[in-house]
Amino acid sequence: MINKGANDLGGFLRSRRERLTPDAAGIEPGVTRRRVPGLRREELAELAGVSVGYYTRLEQGVSTSASDAVIDALAAALRLDPAEHEHLRILATPRRPTRPRARRSKLRPSVRDLLAAIPGSPAIVIDHRADVLAWNRLGHALLAGHVDFDAPDSRVRPNIARMLFLDPHHRALYRDWHAKAQVTVAALHQAVARHPADPGLEHLVGRLAVDSPEFARMWARRPVRTCSSYLRELAHPVVGRVTLVNETVTLPDDDQQIGLFYARPGTTDADALILLAQSFERRLAPGTPSRKEEAR
Repeated sequence: MINKGANDLGGFLRSRRERLTPDAAGIEPGVTRRRVPGLRREELAELAGVSVGYYTRLEQGVSTSASDAVIDALAAALRLDPAEHEHLRILATPRRPTRPRARRSKLRPSVRDLLAAIPGSPAIVIDHRADVLAWNRLGHALLAGHVDFDAPDSRVRPNIARMLFLDPHHRALYRDWHAKAQVTVAALHQAVARHPADPGLEHLVGRLAVDSPEFARMWARRPVRTCSSYLRELAHPVVGRVTLVNETVTLPDDDQQIGLFYARPGTTDADALILLAQSFERRLAPGTPSRKEEAR
C-alpha cells in the first residue's frame, strides 16, 4: 500500500527540494562533498526567508500548514510552476476533519444526455478517481471497445488509471503511453490532495502501487501538472494510427471531467473516426441494444 504520508505537505516539499540543484537555485558550489541530490534544508530555508527549524517542521510533518506568504516564498525558492504552486497551496491549507467521501460518484442525467447529443465525437465522463461514469458509443469504441458498453453502470466501473497500467489492450492504444501515464498519475496526486478522506481513492492508489511497479515509481516522483488540452497519438486495433485532440472540460460542482476527442474535418484522422463509427454500428447491427441503452 502507498503510505498516506507520501501525499502530504512534507513529502511534496522534500521531493521538490531534492529535484532542485544548487546551480539551478543560484547557489555557489561549496568545498565539502554534498550528500543529498538537491538542496540542503538550510539552503532552501535561506532562499525562502524562513528559519531552518520552521522549514524542517514542515518537511517532517510536525507542522502541516503554512501561511500564503510562506507558501509563495517556498514556491519561488523551489522554482515551482503554476500547477505545482497551487498543489502546494492545497496541501498547506488547514482542513477540518471530514467524513469519508461516498464510494460511488453519481452522474447527472443532463451530462449523460450531453454525451448522447455529440455522436460524431468520442466523449467520456470520469470522476476524480478516474472511474468511468459514462461514454457515448464512439467514446467507448475509441477507448475500450473490448469492454462492455454498459460497464460504467455495473458494480465495478472501468477505471482509466487501472486500465492504463494493468489492461494490455488499453495500454497498447497509446503510442504516447508514458506521457499519458504521467498525466494520469499527476491527476490522482491532485485528487488525493483535494479528497484526503476518500477511502476509494486511497484503495485505488494502493492497489495500483502493489500491482504495477511502473505506477509505484511514477507516484513516488509526485508529478503535478494541469492541462486541459492534449494531442493524443493512438494505435487503434480497428482503424490503426490516429492523432486526435483531447480536450478536457471540468464539472466543478461534481468534481468530474468530460473528455472530448476530435479531429479536423477533411483529415485522415477524421476519416478514421468515421470508419470507427461505421465499424461499431456494424457490430451492433446483428443484435439489439441492451435494455439500459433503450432506457436512455
